[in-house]
Amino acid sequence: MALSFMKHLFFHVAIFILFPNSSHAADHRLSNSKKHVALFVFGDSLFDVGNNNYINTTTTMQSNFWPYGETFFNHPTGRASDGRLIPDFIAEYAKLPLLRPYKQPGNNHQFSNGVNFASGGAGALAQINQGLVIDLNMQLIHFKNVKKVLEQHMGETEAKKILSTAVYLFSIGNNDYLYPFLTNSNFFQLNSPEDYAKMVIGNITNVIKEIYEAGGRKFAFVSLAPFDCAPLVRALNPAGECMQEVAALIKLHNTAISKVLKKLEMQLQGFKYSNFDLYNSATERIENPSKYGFEDGKGACCGSGPYRGVRSCGGKRGVKEFELCSNPSEFVYFDAGHPTERLNEQLAQQMWSASTPSIVGPYNLEALFEQM
Repeated sequence: MALSFMKHLFFHVAIFILFPNSSHAADHRLSNSKKHVALFVFGDSLFDVGNNNYINTTTTMQSNFWPYGETFFNHPTGRASDGRLIPDFIAEYAKLPLLRPYKQPGNNHQFSNGVNFASGGAGALAQINQGLVIDLNMQLIHFKNVKKVLEQHMGETEAKKILSTAVYLFSIGNNDYLYPFLTNSNFFQLNSPEDYAKMVIGNITNVIKEIYEAGGRKFAFVSLAPFDCAPLVRALNPAGECMQEVAALIKLHNTAISKVLKKLEMQLQGFKYSNFDLYNSATERIENPSKYGFEDGKGACCGSGPYRGVRSCGGKRGVKEFELCSNPSEFVYFDAGHPTERLNEQLAQQMWSASTPSIVGPYNLEALFEQM
């Protein structure tokens, strides 16, 4: 018996030593890692790592061309920045690989680390950029497909473990307010700001509850971004100032969703969340760039017109001529509406480890990942 046991033990040790990267060894490490926590990402262009590359849309909804991706990746990936986005940094801090876009071919059912569903231009409401993006409800359908794949390939017990310990990260709502403003649609004429915000937040709440029903317990949110001060909005304002009426809508939404999250925490057993005040954190850097290592908080690195606020970066969106700065890390904004990698990293660091409840709470992301 002892000899047989020793042979069996020697075989498994030999397999691990000879083939440390084999699926046998990888599965062994995964099944014995209590700290393995997956990350599922939902949202818009702040979080889209390339899903829009693989859907039938227009170049206005894509960033898959130079100079996007010029710094970290050295080639365009579909990220609306010069480099990495917030979810890329969060994955790194959580010791996960960079998450692939759900729509990228060849995922081969590898969802045990999570996946990214976000789509540039997407809103919580299906009417936002309809037919050109993957709206939030469709992202939910994709998540349910992933749940089925996990169950089929790993069994219900292991799939349930992955889904219940995973973190679900959201950036959604920006386009629901920016799209009507930029397109002069009648959304705000047909609804009061309060009623409109209720519709947007109602859709987000429904998706949260559906993920909760599917086993999700840990959710992370970023507030709406300060697009009232983005270069594309400044370029529309003769004085080059932030748009106060847009700021009022953003603050209305951010206040309302904070209250909804507190209610959900009381209503849904085991529901835990992190809510990051992206609006004020980014605004602080827009208004005081030098304090955070930036030289320009108002203009974009890439674009044309006042503040480089015309969406011409890359020359593929109707306007071919554009200007490009020599060092994106000096800027808060890379293009007319999206952050540089440097800003994304600073925001991700706060989301991960800030201890001030007014910045992120009730959990920061580090604490949320540790909750099992």
